[in-house]
Amino acid sequence: MTIKPPATTGQLGEDAALERARLASIQRNVDAFTIGLIEDLGIEASWNCLELGAGAGSIAYWLAERCPDGHVVAADIDTRHLDVGRAANLRVQEADISEEDYAPGSFDLIHARYLFCHLATRDEVIRRAAGWLSPGGRLVVEEPYHLPAETSPFPLVQRLLAAYQRKYSEQGADMTWARGLPAHLARCGLSEVSYSGNLGCMGGLDKDRWLPLITQAAPALITDGLITETDLTAFSDLLEDSAFIDIPQITIAAWGRRPLEHAAERSSAV
Repeated sequence: MTIKPPATTGQLGEDAALERARLASIQRNVDAFTIGLIEDLGIEASWNCLELGAGAGSIAYWLAERCPDGHVVAADIDTRHLDVGRAANLRVQEADISEEDYAPGSFDLIHARYLFCHLATRDEVIRRAAGWLSPGGRLVVEEPYHLPAETSPFPLVQRLLAAYQRKYSEQGADMTWARGLPAHLARCGLSEVSYSGNLGCMGGLDKDRWLPLITQAAPALITDGLITETDLTAFSDLLEDSAFIDIPQITIAAWGRRPLEHAAERSSAV
């Protein structure tokens, strides 16, 4: 999700090319995990889906292909990276999800990735999203849980991640909020709540994942004196070192299901 300051800040740069590179990197490295999660839910061809914070569109496009008898809404505050003509059953919507609302019971699946941690009203938006589900519909949310910067075995990474995390925090993001996500889904009245994790990798076989993220954030971090140009160059060099392997974050994925109406009626009658 591209989030523009000051109201819903989260990204540290406005350069379109850098943002596209960041989104593409995320897609290359996380899409397989996301698709596996959704497939395991038993997705059906007739489902109507909402992709919140659609980014560059890979999951929205996949959903449109996977659900040919349904429709997909791809919502983002910045739709420059989305192809509005990609599929007949795909609708691209420019929307600030902090303010947007949908009719209750509209969607069989709502998915969001790396979105809610940036929203000031994240708990309230998730509560509303649970209400947009049709009976039996699923809400799937993936969020980063950043490990403490000082626990990295690499001093350079300690400095970079400390700066990165500090800047995001100043802009209202919470990179540890994901830990409470399963409990929050349950408090929203969803059933069958479950969760999984996807370890992030910096270096090793995943050399291109973090360079676009750090590169995009770098101008703001350098301006504020949190890192230097030398740090950025050293990080690029470090990625070429085969002995450089680090775990900067865990993606926590959690999902829940809106109870079927007849089940809720039976429960209230007891």
